[in-house]
Amino acid sequence: MLAATPLGDSRDASPRLVEALGCADVVAAEDTRRLRALAAALGVTVTGRIVSHYDAVEVARIPALLEAIRGGTTVLVVTDAGMPAVSDPGFRLVAACVQEGLRVTCLPGPSAVTTALAVSGLPCDRFCFEGFPPRRAGPRRRWLASLAGEGRTCVFFESPHRLTATLADAAEILGADRAAVVCRELTKPYEEVRRGGLGALAQWAADGVHGEITVVLSGAPLAGPPDVADLVDEVTERVSAGERLKEAVVAVATAHGVPKRDLYQAVVDSS
Repeated sequence: MLAATPLGDSRDASPRLVEALGCADVVAAEDTRRLRALAAALGVTVTGRIVSHYDAVEVARIPALLEAIRGGTTVLVVTDAGMPAVSDPGFRLVAACVQEGLRVTCLPGPSAVTTALAVSGLPCDRFCFEGFPPRRAGPRRRWLASLAGEGRTCVFFESPHRLTATLADAAEILGADRAAVVCRELTKPYEEVRRGGLGALAQWAADGVHGEITVVLSGAPLAGPPDVADLVDEVTERVSAGERLKEAVVAVATAHGVPKRDLYQAVVDSS
């Protein structure tokens, strides 16, 4: 069983999470100290066995957890904050359960991805999530270049220590005016949401930023239709291949979303 935990305010915990913490036979926690602090804040006693389940030990924990689940034990997976398996431990265990046909359930709740997306003010009807950018400059710049033509709003996490470099690279590669939002310490007392172009955000971050960071990046602007003059050669090639002029004009104009009359006139003027 996966369960989302509060991003910072314990009052965001669902009643189902409270119940699960008190009833689970095993609680696999990313940080056992934070789990106990959360349980204390919620006034719930964790009666099950608590095991650590962070990145470095996740793979090693899977065999024992699978064996427990096969035997009917209720295993609850929680991370420090937000939804397990979303750039946090949990995915490998879920994949192993799915492979064996073991039942996996999820208690929905807080997620930094959707929370940042909702408050960003950027289009959220279509979006992608990119996890954490590469740490090294070269791979990070190539990763940013891959987003240059991405039309969907993009959400990613970043370390506060690398935020300035990432925003500076993004401004250079994607454009200083490309809109973005940096969400810091979501739901916590010092929550901050900064909106602006990548260039301005990079300058702001240069003074130093602390806390949990989620970045929302606007999608690439949609390209407008091409100039009809640039399509004349395509029409000419089709005509040379035996297609009638009017049929070629209709086909090319429809494919590129330009007026047929304008394209036809451009072809005539070029001959």
